[in-house]
Amino acid sequence: MEKLDKLNYINGEWVGENQQKFEIKNPATGEVVGTMPEGTKEDVEAAIDAADNAFPEWANLSAEKRADYLKKLFNIMLEKKEELATIMTLESGKPLKESRNEVDYAASFIEWFAEEARRAYGKIIPGKTADQRIQVIKQPVGVVAAITPWNFPAAMITRKMGPALAAGCTFIVKPPKETPLSAIKLMEYCEQAGIPKGVVNHVVCPDEIFSNTIKDSTKVRKLTFTGSTEVGVLLMKQCAEHIKKVSLELGGQAPFIVLDDADLDKAVKGTIASKFRNSGQTCICANRFYVQSKVYDAFIEKLEKEVSKLKVGNGLDEGVDIGPLINKDGYEKVEHHVQDAVDKGAKVVIGGKGQIKNNAAYFFEPTILRDCSEHMVCMQQETFGPIIPVQKIETDEEAIGAANHTRYGLAGYFFTENVTRGTKMLEALQYGIIGWNHGAPSAAQAPFGGMKESGLGREGGVEGFDEYLETKYISFGL
Repeated sequence: MEKLDKLNYINGEWVGENQQKFEIKNPATGEVVGTMPEGTKEDVEAAIDAADNAFPEWANLSAEKRADYLKKLFNIMLEKKEELATIMTLESGKPLKESRNEVDYAASFIEWFAEEARRAYGKIIPGKTADQRIQVIKQPVGVVAAITPWNFPAAMITRKMGPALAAGCTFIVKPPKETPLSAIKLMEYCEQAGIPKGVVNHVVCPDEIFSNTIKDSTKVRKLTFTGSTEVGVLLMKQCAEHIKKVSLELGGQAPFIVLDDADLDKAVKGTIASKFRNSGQTCICANRFYVQSKVYDAFIEKLEKEVSKLKVGNGLDEGVDIGPLINKDGYEKVEHHVQDAVDKGAKVVIGGKGQIKNNAAYFFEPTILRDCSEHMVCMQQETFGPIIPVQKIETDEEAIGAANHTRYGLAGYFFTENVTRGTKMLEALQYGIIGWNHGAPSAAQAPFGGMKESGLGREGGVEGFDEYLETKYISFGL
């Protein structure tokens, strides 16, 4: 595939031809796959002005007309599925089959919120006196700025852009430098769908330039961010200056509990689905495993058999299950977590080694560590890699206590065939997303988000739509 030289998209125009360019590299090979201009403060300001100018007309469109635009976008995404998936694999390294699945997942948010646009319902409330009438209506928040991560370069945009546009908001996205090409394709598809100028805008620029410009603008009324808790804290502080609405989908430290009455085949299947998607580089992937002693050895034995079948390599190659880690820092973190665990008594069941190719591509074997303990870094921090650390536990209460012993609360998983045990566990676990006998819970129609320091607000479902709406109460007399 030829190198992709792309520009930023502001007010319906492709801009930045004469600006300094940066390179986007394939994590599987280190090869340059494209270039992008590095946006400036002036570019961000221009995007804000464009979104602000486009907002009144877009907000005043009927819900059906906004839905029609989104449906056209949805159809284009599916028609161009192979194009977008290939670009995604080139810039992120994930296996092509995962990229195809992500295109479907990303498009599902556009489809869902196209339908949800018609359901920005208000209500009538009885007045407190005979001559009073009370009405509640929902209206769009206004200009929305979004900061998205590299690990799901399309879906993390559409999960924000879909509800924003459906609600009547205009939109500015800053994707990361690692994966801007998928975002650019989405802008091209928006243009092909006929979405008016200024309604969607795209700027790749240094993080500080974007966040500081958004912070200072009174035209931007909402910021939505997916990324680390540490960055989320800073953005929340910045948004406080003008009381912007904030949605934050932050770090995770997902526990995976296997009780002694679990269907172990289900548990292993759930493990593979959760842990190895995008080489373990997802915010809701299982990060620490707690398995009751009665089934501990049997679970590891079954899991080892399935993990041994996974193929590591370039995501464009046939049959690859595990692609590269995104960069050197990610690789070194995974390597450190494994070495720390081994130094503290964990045993490597399978894997445990990394491979650096051409001093530019970083791969790590899918790894199982047994005899892990809470003192190991991998049981305390999010690894973001294909590592399964397994700790033996005895009771349900011990599992719940260990699972909740973290400042994070994004996703948690448990496996049991007993409804009573499962009900008690799902109510006790302090997580916004729970997978009960299921390792892949994400869906456009469901509210996605965390508790504690894993964020604020929800994405997806009715709850995700409400994040882009203001509630207005009208009291009038007869």
